Amino acid sequence: MNEYIEFAQRHPILVMGFVAVLGLIIWVEWGRLTRKYKQLDTNQAVQLMNRDHSLVLDVREDKELGEGKIQEARHIALKDLDKRIAELNKHKDAPVLVYCRSGNRSGMACGMLTKAGFSDVNNLSGGFAAWESANLPISKR
Repeated sequence: MNEYIEFAQRHPILVMGFVAVLGLIIWVEWGRLTRKYKQLDTNQAVQLMNRDHSLVLDVREDKELGEGKIQEARHIALKDLDKRIAELNKHKDAPVLVYCRSGNRSGMACGMLTKAGFSDVNNLSGGFAAWESANLPISKR
């Protein structure tokens, strides 16, 4: 045990860096384990869309829509979602698939939806970029 204390005293920056990285890993894993929505890959998302009457929600910014969107997707930008969430209330018990460009902003939107009482919220892992990479159909208008 004395060896560890001596090491920590001789290398405080290294020890602080280790503690910081360990803290970040714990924080990320805790968030992953406690989130109330599911991460779906493109195959699972297609199965969800085909099997259930799901709502597909695009939370990208308006300027990103020029790249196209998933067919039948409803667009509400993430910045407007908190104000317009009431428009989606009829879908509270239906599966909701949320996506953005890469999957990060849609994670925030999924958190907002679960807090608003939506029961079956799903995030498209990799977002629209993963959808395009899988050569799945998109709508350009």
